[in-house]
Amino acid sequence: MSSIQEHFKSDKNGHSNDAEQSHRDSGYSPSYGEHAVPQKPLPEKDWPMPKLRIQVADLSSPGSIEFFANLHPTELLREAVMAVLTTLYTPENCPRHVRSVTLYIDEMGGVAHSNGSSLDDDHKEIHLSTSHISNNKQRAKDEIRGVIFHEMVHCYQYNGKGKCPGGLIEGIADFVRLRAQLGPPHWKRGGSKWDEGYQTTAFFLDWLDGKFGAGTVQKINLCMRQPYRVEIFQEVTGQSVESLWQSYKESLGN
Repeated sequence: MSSIQEHFKSDKNGHSNDAEQSHRDSGYSPSYGEHAVPQKPLPEKDWPMPKLRIQVADLSSPGSIEFFANLHPTELLREAVMAVLTTLYTPENCPRHVRSVTLYIDEMGGVAHSNGSSLDDDHKEIHLSTSHISNNKQRAKDEIRGVIFHEMVHCYQYNGKGKCPGGLIEGIADFVRLRAQLGPPHWKRGGSKWDEGYQTTAFFLDWLDGKFGAGTVQKINLCMRQPYRVEIFQEVTGQSVESLWQSYKESLGN
């Protein structure tokens, strides 16, 4: 996936979110990927929807054929935008600067990446590998959706003015993917450190959202409108991130 610099090319102004202590002692509830049912999002008209585009390098490639056999690009991109906005924001505080998102389907190394366009950072690009699609035919629909949801997060999330650890950036993206019930079968809880990134950090954030109340990850993301400080975890939950990680590991029996 892209680095922080690839995902963001301009600072975003705003204010950090205040801590909320009322859920500090609440117990952990299962993630949406297990038993809990996500709340029904507000109607799409309440959220900003950018112009959506697609460019396909070769319609006859096996990956492209697999893509269109499983998904409608407009529906896919709209669902991804809505998943990101409803998971990380409210209609009142969501970013409204993204003017367009273009999905490029092409042969390339890796899985996917996202970036601002050469025009300006208000126009986003998501690049998806046809080889990756071809290599995941058995679960192509869910894999494509999961990857696109992940990359769409990078079009909208805050990055602490470029100071946020890459592991937290990628973890928030996979948190949205997890909450959309699109985590692949090989994902597992655990890991060696909280900012290891991707699934490791995603499951940790999922645990935080369950223990301290829905919207906890929203607050962490909103705090990163300002330059990143590790103290945001203390401000949001009342505990240091290292203490939270230790409690999370203990909840797993580690």
